[in-house]
Amino acid sequence: MKVFEYLDRISRMHRMLTRQHTGTPSEFASHLGVSRTTLYEMIDELKSRGAPISYSKSSCTFFYTEPFEINVSCSLRPLNHYEETQMTGGNFFGRVLFFRTALAEISI
Repeated sequence: MKVFEYLDRISRMHRMLTRQHTGTPSEFASHLGVSRTTLYEMIDELKSRGAPISYSKSSCTFFYTEPFEINVSCSLRPLNHYEETQMTGGNFFGRVLFFRTALAEISI
């Protein structure tokens, strides 16, 4: 499922940024399994949410310029009867799972 891949990718990205061990943009993108364009889109998204990300040409790495934390959470659980009827109007297909996620719940 794409959302799980995205959450995993953001978590790996955060760990690499924290360790200041990303490599060049091409290497970083390769480690994450994305294109350079997608890497820069992800960086821009994090920056728009307050992540202080910079790149050092001398060290060939992206890094946080100040301490930063990303909390990613996802929970899966069965629907209770009330939630089932509210979400699907009683439709059978809504009974399988209730999915709630915060794709990138960022705490500064």
